[in-house]
Amino acid sequence: MKFLFDDESFSYETLRTAGFAGDGGADLGEVLSTAARIGEGDEDAWLREWRATADRVHAIGRRALDAGDRVGAREALLRASNYYRTAEFYRREDPAHDPEATLLSELSRQAFAAAVPLMDRPVEAVEIPYEGTTLPGYLFLVDDSPTPRPTVVFTSGFDSTLEESYFVIAAAALRRGYHVLAFDGPGQGAALRLQKLVFRPDWESVVTPVVDYALTRPQIDPDRLVLLGYSFGGYLAARAAAHEHRVAALVLDDGLYSYHEPHLAILPPFLRDWVESGRDDLAGPVLDLLVQADTQTRWALRNGVWTFGATSVCDYIRRTADYTLDGAAHLVDCPTLILDAEDDQFFRGQPERVQAALTCPHTLVTLRTDEGAGEHCHVGAMSRFHQVAFEWLDTALPPASGTT
Repeated sequence: MKFLFDDESFSYETLRTAGFAGDGGADLGEVLSTAARIGEGDEDAWLREWRATADRVHAIGRRALDAGDRVGAREALLRASNYYRTAEFYRREDPAHDPEATLLSELSRQAFAAAVPLMDRPVEAVEIPYEGTTLPGYLFLVDDSPTPRPTVVFTSGFDSTLEESYFVIAAAALRRGYHVLAFDGPGQGAALRLQKLVFRPDWESVVTPVVDYALTRPQIDPDRLVLLGYSFGGYLAARAAAHEHRVAALVLDDGLYSYHEPHLAILPPFLRDWVESGRDDLAGPVLDLLVQADTQTRWALRNGVWTFGATSVCDYIRRTADYTLDGAAHLVDCPTLILDAEDDQFFRGQPERVQAALTCPHTLVTLRTDEGAGEHCHVGAMSRFHQVAFEWLDTALPPASGTT
């Protein structure tokens, strides 16, 4: 789906930002006017113009708060958080030492944190114990009653942030009576930027402490925990569910069997052989040319080096081989919804591979382009995604205790 740009990556990321408008993450006019000031593939202009919009909307939110307008302040701060995330997106040449990237990501977190006390429903910032440290999270609650409710544990993806979880799933879940526990795991958001934690393939080592924490909260029904994986989280959540069996249902948006295969698919056979055989002296210069030629490839490989803690692009590609459901998919024992996007440009064919490997009860649903939901993770059609996911969950989860 072409949206405002011919550059495939710019188009997708703009649609992603605009797609959160339904839950207050954007205004269409702000998106249109910002995109109009950005040239095709101009990453400097992307950062400059999205930051200008974010700064302006952030200032509106602060003025509204000073004036006592809690609703106006909340709405502007939520949009600013999303726009700051968007502004920072392509800043990947050396993000660990880039003050601009650090500042923009911090502004996104701060804007969202300032909106939290203004929400109509309770939201708690939480710290989840994890291997001698903690993972940052938010617990989004339907209300302040002690009634145990079904709860979505949200695992985000390759570049998602904790704050983005509100627009992806939390707002929609709350309307339907589900709590949401979202967190930044290793390789994601603040856990990466502030704690320097990088991705790991054994994601059950991350999710099990999160489930442990969830079960300490009386508002969370221990028999109706849902694990939802978003984008790259489609692999992470499935891997975790293969070993963490306190999960009552699993949603993969979208299904991902092998994270390595899509990387190999973008490489010509000779380059693939060089990378896999460790001929980095030959592969490195060719990969440098690929990085310069394509926005999406440049961003993805640079982001991978950073988030995986790799030493080079070749090292990153080799590390992705560990991220597979080989030997794990058959261990998933809870009902599973596998989502697919008809025109997924990143993980085409992967949901079908997950379906073929699962032995638990499962459902594969392909959301189509002609209904606006054919992009990766159905960006631009979040309401359709929510409808499908929660209709399935309402039948897959066991009833609440004391009901039939």
